[in-house]
Parts: sequence; structure tokens; C-alpha cells
Amino acid sequence: MSAHTAQQRDEYLNRAIHLAVQNVSDGGGPFGAVVVTPDGTVHGGVNRVTRDHDPTAHAEVVAIRRAASATQRFDLSGSVLYASCEPCPLCLSAALWARIGHVYFAADRHGAARAGFDDAVFYEYFAGARPGLLSVEHAELPASGDPFDAWLNHSRRTAY
Repeated sequence: MSAHTAQQRDEYLNRAIHLAVQNVSDGGGPFGAVVVTPDGTVHGGVNRVTRDHDPTAHAEVVAIRRAASATQRFDLSGSVLYASCEPCPLCLSAALWARIGHVYFAADRHGAARAGFDDAVFYEYFAGARPGLLSVEHAELPASGDPFDAWLNHSRRTAY
């Protein structure tokens, strides 16, 4: 599915916004998202971080998980993601891994920051400006390559 018309875009963005507002009423965070798969099916998601005690349960990730589960496919090529707010680096990575074809968002990261959801430090980290935020080290072991060898030698692997 290619990018939608402006009318469809606005309809799906408004749907994501409605999910976000409803989620606040339900005690969740102010984020909603929908994934529209190539067949036109809409898969919604809301921020479930505090509800599920899951720091990865962002609205976009939840919507992607629902779309993948419903279609029984981890490759969502041709799908479009609509988010009530600019996706953070986690959500952008999830969209990339899902092979989402296009992303639209309504509010931006600055609006989110004004509401107390400031992802600026993460963007700085990935830009190389905040290396001390998270220490990541390579520790090569003799068995480091074993999982990849097992994968390459597995005759029934599913490529992705």
C-alpha cells in the first residue's frame, strides 16, 4: 500500500488521536497508533507501558504487534503506520524491522516534551552526543558465532 490520500491520512491520524485520548481516560499514556495493512485492515494500539509494566509497549509497537499477529506475518511491507505523536527511536526501529512502508504522525516530539515525554536524550545518544547515557561493550567469546552457525546450518529456517 502506498501513501494514502490526504483525506485518508487525516482519517487514520484522527483515529490514532482518538485512541490516545481514550487511553488517557482509561489511565494510560497519551499515545495511539494504527497500522493499515495492504488489504485495508486497521490494527490499533495504545501506549500500555504503565498498564503492562512493559517499557516497550508504546502505541506504535502495540499496533505493529497486533498487525503482525492478525496477518501472521512479521513482514508488514506495504503497510502504513499512523501515530498520534512523532515516533520515538524505539518505535521507528520497530517500523523499520516490520518493513512498514510509510509513517505519518500528528503531534511532534516538542509537543510531547511539553507534556513531560522528552525523548531528546535518546536522539542525542543515537547521534553520538551522549555516549555516557548507556555503556555498550563488545565482549567476544569463543562461542560468540555459534548461534549464527546453528542458524546457517538449520534447514528449516525462516529468512527475514
